[in-house]
Amino acid sequence: MQDILGKLSRSWVDKVGTEFEKPYMQQLEGFLAEEQAARKHILPPKALWFNALNSTSFEETKVVILGQDPYPTPGHAHGLCFSVQPEVSPLPKSLLNINKELLSDLGVDNQHTGYLQPWAEQGVLLLNAVLTVEAYKSNSHQNRGWEAFTDAIVQSVNDEKQHCVFILWGSYAQKKGRFIDRSKHLVLESAHPSPLSAYRGFFGSRPFSQTNAYLQSHGLSPINWQL
Repeated sequence: MQDILGKLSRSWVDKVGTEFEKPYMQQLEGFLAEEQAARKHILPPKALWFNALNSTSFEETKVVILGQDPYPTPGHAHGLCFSVQPEVSPLPKSLLNINKELLSDLGVDNQHTGYLQPWAEQGVLLLNAVLTVEAYKSNSHQNRGWEAFTDAIVQSVNDEKQHCVFILWGSYAQKKGRFIDRSKHLVLESAHPSPLSAYRGFFGSRPFSQTNAYLQSHGLSPINWQL
């Protein structure tokens, strides 16, 4: 893990670098080393474990979207929640629903792609609660320590920034974001975009237009959601 820490964005090292010295992170490092030694296929590739942080600096962060864990299908995950590599087709169903809501909300048609890197480069922190997964085994790296690390990331944004938008889709993300200070940030909660729940409050929630209206009301540039 230390080799990756050396490549982590300096802005995030300054905020959460001390987490790497804590026992839970050392235990996580041991678990991941054992998984690799057993030749298990871990996703995304190691160089992309911290892609969310390296794509969106602390200073640039103005929107946080919380996901759960990476896509378990090889070739899909690249370290940004809900995002897939440019060549992936067809898109995961949750991502298709995100694109449907964006089209309904702002008239933005992204149905041609699920590669959300341009959002990250505008200040949208696309953060999964768990940053790795074993191929074809969803949630296989839960409760190994990643959650404490990503909690520290969310806490630093909550504590040290003003007027950020936190987009929490589904009960898992809402529980993770329960401590966010709603007096200085906007928290948008709805059902998850999964086909199992999208019709129970995700469709029609208009998170993209609400995000931009809030940012502009506080003198911040809106997100160009078009990909």
